[in-house]
Amino acid sequence: MRIRPILENYVFVLPAVLIFSILYIIPFIWVFQLGLYEWDGILPTKVFVGLRNFKEIFFEDKIWWQSMRNAGWITFIALTFQNALAFLLALACDRQIKLKNFYRVIFFIPPVLSEVVVGLVWQWLLDGNYGVLNHWLINLGFPNLVRNWLSDPRTALNTVAIVHSWKGFGWGFLIFLAGLQTIPSEFYEAARVDGASAWQIFRKITLPLMVPVAIVVAILTVLGTMQGFVLIMTMTDGGPAYHTQVPVLRILDSMRASSRFGYACAQGVSFGLILVIISFLQYRVSKMYRQV
Repeated sequence: MRIRPILENYVFVLPAVLIFSILYIIPFIWVFQLGLYEWDGILPTKVFVGLRNFKEIFFEDKIWWQSMRNAGWITFIALTFQNALAFLLALACDRQIKLKNFYRVIFFIPPVLSEVVVGLVWQWLLDGNYGVLNHWLINLGFPNLVRNWLSDPRTALNTVAIVHSWKGFGWGFLIFLAGLQTIPSEFYEAARVDGASAWQIFRKITLPLMVPVAIVVAILTVLGTMQGFVLIMTMTDGGPAYHTQVPVLRILDSMRASSRFGYACAQGVSFGLILVIISFLQYRVSKMYRQV
């Protein structure tokens, strides 16, 4: 009698475990095994090198760590500028304003657009020779600001980060808006009856109740941004001189340019472990905050 409920629970969990194992655990083990070899991806022969590929990643590959720093900076811009913009727009659309449903649709359009199309359009807008942005700057009387935004090492990374934030703020906007709508209106009405100002209502009611939602958005932002590459590949392909290189692009370069599939697999495993560590740290921080 005691065993039957336990078996029933395992039966219900078994399909999810099988799907997770087939799609994640088994491929991860296989990729890890390939990371122990030097392989060009074509010939059937593989040369076993042990952990030498992983040693090269962590101690010799400077471009890999530059790509990690670039991804970290883009993620920082997304966590601050992108999520702040999403939260402010969600606050605006949560109020009783005209055309708020229209704004909700408009703000959610960028995330559903193709990253390739968005990258090509922004590449055209930011082109140093015939770009629309430079044309506007000249007409507005700011010719000193004209530059090749995606080819200048001083501006390429920040430009890509801003475009990425524009492309992705709609997801955070939608989640923040859903969180704001779950706050009971009675809280606001009681606060107004007690004479609380708009700032006090925001600081004492809205902000504390939105912290769990902000934590979820932050976790999704970090994981999504660190793995992003399609938009960057379309706009700059990691250039100029690796100034916009990100980890996934670096892994692709190891495969397509260097024909080092074993090394690329080692990079993929290392990157996956780094993301797991980041997710665990975020989870621990959020858990500590909730306990406080």
